[in-house]
Amino acid sequence: MSQAMVLALTVFLLTYALIISEKMHRAVAALLGGMFLIVAGVLSQEKAVEHVDWNTLGLLIGMMIIVGITRMSGVFQYLAIKAAKKAKGEPVYILVALATVTAMLSAFLDNVTTVLLLVPVTFTIADMLEVDPIPFLISQVLASNIGGTATLIGDPPNIMIGSQTHLGFVDFLVNLTPVVAVIHLVTMAVFFLLYRRKLTATPDLKQKIMNLDERQAIKDYALLKKSLLVLGLVMAGFLLHQFLHLESATIALFGAALLMLITKVEPEEILLAVEWPSIFFFLGLFIVVGGLVETGIIDRVARWSLQVTAGNFTLTGMLILWLSALASAFVDNIPFVATMIPLIHKMGALAHMTPEALNPLWWSLSLGACLGGNGTLIGASANVIVAGLAEKHGCPISFLGFMKTAFPLMLLSVIISTGYLLVFYF
Repeated sequence: MSQAMVLALTVFLLTYALIISEKMHRAVAALLGGMFLIVAGVLSQEKAVEHVDWNTLGLLIGMMIIVGITRMSGVFQYLAIKAAKKAKGEPVYILVALATVTAMLSAFLDNVTTVLLLVPVTFTIADMLEVDPIPFLISQVLASNIGGTATLIGDPPNIMIGSQTHLGFVDFLVNLTPVVAVIHLVTMAVFFLLYRRKLTATPDLKQKIMNLDERQAIKDYALLKKSLLVLGLVMAGFLLHQFLHLESATIALFGAALLMLITKVEPEEILLAVEWPSIFFFLGLFIVVGGLVETGIIDRVARWSLQVTAGNFTLTGMLILWLSALASAFVDNIPFVATMIPLIHKMGALAHMTPEALNPLWWSLSLGACLGGNGTLIGASANVIVAGLAEKHGCPISFLGFMKTAFPLMLLSVIISTGYLLVFYF
């Protein structure tokens, strides 16, 4: 191993360790690791910039601005109250309804935003029904990660995979949405069976829910109409972006600029809605992984992986799926996926495969990384956010308490994914 290789690997492992330990904010850890590689001469600044996936960053910023403006209208709270009323105030049906709304929104918004919007409403409903909010919260965490798996823009791992491959919005929709729908239905059936007797409320308490007026949640009808118009245009752009020859980031940022123009929201105010720590986390991470690519470590790992699976394509796909799922349960799935993408590209190049032939491996990585995040309380950003909100509300979710319900359901979702991939792709 050359000195540059040792340094790149050491920085990568130290960055990973700091992210997992949470001794330092993950954005600081990733940015520090990336900048150290440039200062130490492992990468030049020009090379480092080449490894940053600007399409991923642009797509995230654009969608964060659009969602930040849309949420001001109160439409997400409206949907949550409407779902609770459709469930006739019955706690277990409300659990399923709110989780399903969470899954559907998570397919088009980022998971953290979705849970931040719906969890406060969940606490209100649980308090009115005088039931334990924790089953509701766990079901919504799982639903946010399941729903986010369905589309290109639903979860950061998918955004990264789409940006680094030839795969577009329609590809994710066609190939992943069917299995995600099945996984969500199975997960909701398990929750229903687990809690149908534990979650009960008196008729008087149920009537309280039915008396809520969801229309009062809408704070600004003019803003709502403008936001929905732009969201519709952006979704249409995503569906057509491969035919329009436009990157998804261009569509998201154009939509964000258009919405800021027609709503006349102060740019300073709305740019605060962008999660800048997450953006800088990605920025640093791309450079740290770029160090592994430039020094040849990714090349070595790819050759070793091909030897382990003896070039068996099906075995490689299953290894990626299960390794991604188990790893993503215990470490943040974003740095894991950032490392796996160049590795799969290299494996494809070594095996002389066309980009299209690699598609099953991308679906394996997406399903494993996104669904694996459901395994533990630290598996995905949404999990950590909900745990923090629960603690503030005075009903902390314990690591083992979450894992007891979530880990078996995560394994069940990966088993369903295994069957789906084996039948349709391998």
